[in-house]
Amino acid sequence: MFNGIIYKTAKILKTEKTKSGLYLFLRSSLKITKKDIGSSFACNGACLTLLEHKKNVSKFYLSAETLKRTNFKYQKKNSVINLEKSLKYGQEIAGHFLTGHIDEILTIKSVKNYGQSKKFVIGANQKNLALLIYKGSIGINGVSLTINNITKKNFEVLIIPHTLNWTNLGALKKGDHVNIEYDLVSKHFNKLKN
Repeated sequence: MFNGIIYKTAKILKTEKTKSGLYLFLRSSLKITKKDIGSSFACNGACLTLLEHKKNVSKFYLSAETLKRTNFKYQKKNSVINLEKSLKYGQEIAGHFLTGHIDEILTIKSVKNYGQSKKFVIGANQKNLALLIYKGSIGINGVSLTINNITKKNFEVLIIPHTLNWTNLGALKKGDHVNIEYDLVSKHFNKLKN
């Protein structure tokens, strides 16, 4: 479980394809030790298990299912991703609960400056429009954000300067693909309703 408050990013050093997935090697200044091996990390919002850690390089495995459902299929060497350790009991919850299970990949339709902030317009999947709630929460590349507007084809989020500086969202542009995790409560309520 995560809360979508990102303090560190990581750079992709390399990837190694396997028959059934991909090994991912990341470098980050996030404090990680060998005691964290076997722990869950949100990598661009996707929950991955740390397999190895040596000299600030962390190794993760992505299954074929994870590659299919996340934007890692578009990432390359030197791409920057958001990184978050899983929550510990008693830790402050400043964002909202995220499971690290990516629901889908969506495309940024436009990025507009809004003072020092940026407004992202993201294309909505029609079958998941019911999961979007005005002023509700959404996870984008693992970052906890608030939905500011919803139309029949898009939704909008406004990203403040702090978030732009501390995450990989500041470098995103029109046409980029982002990992989406819909709000957990919204998903369960919608399931009960149907």
